[in-house]
Amino acid sequence: MAQTLQLIDTLKRTLKAHGLTYADVAQHLDLSEANVKRLFAKRRFTLERLDQVCQLMELEISDLVQEMNERTGAMAISELSLDQEAEIAGNLELLLVTVCVLNRWTLDEIVARFHISEHRCIQHLAKLDRLRLIELLPKNRVKLLIARNFKWQENGPIQRFFQEKIEAEFFASRFDHVNERLIVMNGMLAESSNQVFQRKMEHLAREFDELNDDDAKLPLDDRDGTTLVIAMRPWSYGLFDDLRKADAKNQKNRRKSR
Repeated sequence: MAQTLQLIDTLKRTLKAHGLTYADVAQHLDLSEANVKRLFAKRRFTLERLDQVCQLMELEISDLVQEMNERTGAMAISELSLDQEAEIAGNLELLLVTVCVLNRWTLDEIVARFHISEHRCIQHLAKLDRLRLIELLPKNRVKLLIARNFKWQENGPIQRFFQEKIEAEFFASRFDHVNERLIVMNGMLAESSNQVFQRKMEHLAREFDELNDDDAKLPLDDRDGTTLVIAMRPWSYGLFDDLRKADAKNQKNRRKSR
């Protein structure tokens, strides 16, 4: 299954490299563009469909597999060391440039929108090149070297930095704008149900990453910086603690200590 997902991801990148869109694929397959988008979103391609899309690019499926193997065999990294993260988190400019390039910003776009000189920005890009997050190409173009499952260290310097900002700023909103949404739910779940829902959360996070990748080709002005927070934990409202019986409090504390 993992290889199938990688193959479809390779197909999407190869189409983009050939300058082809979902509309082009739809016309070639005699399908609606919406149906083609669903095929890619759900990654449900028959061999016949896959072969037809490859023909559009004058490729064989074997060419696609070779491209996939070359890409997955590259020096893509899935995480940095704690020391590397601390180096990035300790320099606000470097952290800003890092976040921007991970979201496919160009050098010109960063310099145009922030008070960072071109020279300083190139220095930061060179630092990211040494950390192997990117490859700094001629004319200061950037090639990402991160794996699809790249993530910051759990409870590492960068995650802690953003958690502090989330607590201080992210929830300072009424979440009543058209591009905002806050859902708070409370219930009683068995451990098995909790695990099921956590897997669904992980799937939603992957969909967010896929949409982010798809939208990377759009002009920067057509994209907004968007933060998604998905959280789940055993928790009861502290404001009810004074009403809770002593035995119930002890039982609750025992569960927390497991």
